[in-house]
Amino acid sequence: MFEEGTSWQTLGLKGDEQVTIRGLHGDSSRTSGSSPRSSLPTAGSSGCRLICRIDTADELDYYRNGGILQYVLRHLAA
Repeated sequence: MFEEGTSWQTLGLKGDEQVTIRGLHGDSSRTSGSSPRSSLPTAGSSGCRLICRIDTADELDYYRNGGILQYVLRHLAA
């Protein structure tokens, strides 16, 4: 999600751009890497920041495990 005061219009985006969002990788520890609702930088000419809409630590764990199904299966196998 764009931060307040930023929009696709203010950035001059057309919809065919490719965006790299940095900061969503790392291990599954809740204390390392990004955190829920964090502000993440983008790479490229716009250099804008986005608000991560992973809203809870559990959602972050699901994301890092490749989805809720993989998360559950890993925990059942452990």
